[in-house]
Amino acid sequence: MVATATHCSYCALQCGMTLSPSVDGTVTVRPRDFPTNRGGLCQKGWTAADLLTSPQRLTTPLVRDGRAKDLRPASWDEALDIVADGVRATRRAHGADAVAVLGGGGLTNEKAYQLGKFARVALRTKNIDYNGRYCMSSAAAASNRAFGIDRGLPFPLTDLARTGAVLIAGGNVAETMPPFMQHLAAVRDRGGALVVADPRRTATVDQATLHLPVMPGTDLALALGLFHLAVTDGHVDRAYVADRTTGFEAAWRAAAQWWPERVERVTGVPVTAQRAAVRALADGARGDGAVILTARGAEQQSKGTDTVTALINLALALGLPGRPNSGFGCITGQGNGQGGREHGQKADQLPGYRRIDDPASRAHVASVWGVDADDLPGPGPSAYELIESLGTDGGPRALLVHGTNVVVSSPRGRRVMERLAALDLVVVCDLVPSETAELADVVLPVTQWAEEDGTMTNLEGRVIRRRKAVEPPPGVRTELEVLAGLAERLGHGERFGTDPEQVFDELRRASAGGVADYSGITWERIDADGGVFWPCPGPGHPGTPRLFADGFPTPDGRARFVTVDHRPVAEDVDADHPVYLTTGRVLQQYQSGAQTRRVPSLAAAAAEPHVEIHPDLAGRSGLSDGDLVRVVSRRGDAVGRVRLTTAIRADTVFMPFHWGGEQAVNRVTNPALDPVSRMPEFKVCAVRLERVVS
Repeated sequence: MVATATHCSYCALQCGMTLSPSVDGTVTVRPRDFPTNRGGLCQKGWTAADLLTSPQRLTTPLVRDGRAKDLRPASWDEALDIVADGVRATRRAHGADAVAVLGGGGLTNEKAYQLGKFARVALRTKNIDYNGRYCMSSAAAASNRAFGIDRGLPFPLTDLARTGAVLIAGGNVAETMPPFMQHLAAVRDRGGALVVADPRRTATVDQATLHLPVMPGTDLALALGLFHLAVTDGHVDRAYVADRTTGFEAAWRAAAQWWPERVERVTGVPVTAQRAAVRALADGARGDGAVILTARGAEQQSKGTDTVTALINLALALGLPGRPNSGFGCITGQGNGQGGREHGQKADQLPGYRRIDDPASRAHVASVWGVDADDLPGPGPSAYELIESLGTDGGPRALLVHGTNVVVSSPRGRRVMERLAALDLVVVCDLVPSETAELADVVLPVTQWAEEDGTMTNLEGRVIRRRKAVEPPPGVRTELEVLAGLAERLGHGERFGTDPEQVFDELRRASAGGVADYSGITWERIDADGGVFWPCPGPGHPGTPRLFADGFPTPDGRARFVTVDHRPVAEDVDADHPVYLTTGRVLQQYQSGAQTRRVPSLAAAAAEPHVEIHPDLAGRSGLSDGDLVRVVSRRGDAVGRVRLTTAIRADTVFMPFHWGGEQAVNRVTNPALDPVSRMPEFKVCAVRLERVVS
């Protein structure tokens, strides 16, 4: 049978792989030599095809009769009619905004684009957002206000191997993106520096040259302190600052009060380590180059935008962005986390990374869609705010969910379940019975990665092709077909096609002239070139692998220092909740675990969540290795198994978030929001530990 060159189903590295179907229905995975993975795959990638034949696969629509306990099988016509009738009834009774949509960062560009168009044109609702709000929103907000653009990595990942120093703030790529480590190992192997800021001694820290053991929730103070030392120790590139930036003096006045000893008291990072980190970056900047990267640890906080901003200020002070083998970047997590936030499923955006409240942007996109610009709704609330409003007076009464498992991935998980239960209609498109699908009134079975064609945009801003390798099970439809079927029933069938290449061509036209301009990218060019970097504003344009060499896309062409200052966490420890909790991922699982928990080898390797606890804290709490422990916050509790380790601070515990039910740590986490990005504070809250007696 024919082998198909495609890309992995999971993270934003979008590792190259080849799928070879067999006559018995199994599919063999082999890695390809693609720039991000260079022939490597992680455990999740090697087993990605196992989900294609999972016995837990959804293959027929399911509907719930009234308040019945169980879902029952239905035909596609019956299921889509129920959804369309429910949408119409909701709109008649409560208005267009009574229908809401939640999308996902794993949807292809075509599906993300079509979902945003469906919400604005067929539903005419402002209430659409996506789970990337929980992933990249703080980094995006900070990058936009500093650089005038948000592309996770403004340079190819392969540039890292040539740089002299890398600082990663809050990222454990050795577990979350293992093939990424070869690019960082090349830095270290050439004698360069790899610095990692993290409360835990992670697998990434184990390969670093310097660890900054920051207390949860104090990353902003650390970033201000590093900026302070760059100035006071004489490492600022004054010519770069004068020629290419604005706002330095005001930003420095805020950082001036964060002298090293104060930073050590607040963050726990020794002064010697602070100085060593800044010196390594400065030496790199004067030599082969230096790169600063942020990830979810620094970003998923109620001050995540300001934390990323402070690190951008450090990068600008050292003269990094736009220089060879240097720069600032944010490590995108979800498979299409970059493309997913560019083309209209985000609350405040239209395709091409346009603002939905900009009249010129509305006019352009409306002309492509063949509608009146005045008929397009305005910006809506962020994902968690949207969830909080579900079923309330004046809030949405119906919800369509595509590509996200909000019951597991959202903070204050029990509250999320309450809000879903308050709705008149919940519709979920998924390929497995996720925790969110189990609560739905209608479940629509859709194709997965190897069963459909489309494009993705990886963490570098490289638009790539995901190719169909196998036929989907009978009874399963693509999400483009689902949206077209609903649009037809709602009177807009002529506007919604089902061919992904044709949808991409429309996306190209809608994005033309926008920040994320795809107008010069075609499927043929992607196939010929192995991917094309946006912006690519015309058929003769080569694409843009590296941004900022000739300036920044701001009104004056300069990058902006933005003044920020540290503030405490939204919820600090006290006598009743004396321990910090931080969350994250493990090697074998991915995101909410809805897919990876159904791959037997991955489930066997990581069958349940653990709680990392320092032996000193365990001793004070009466806990032993292997005990079941209940982690309790002001919002809820979650159960995991104690794993004693000295790799974590004695005032902090860590728990991964890939499981549901009583093992769901996001029943515990804090929904306090960043005022700019509306990112919840996943990475720090106050808890107590209770031994579970069997």
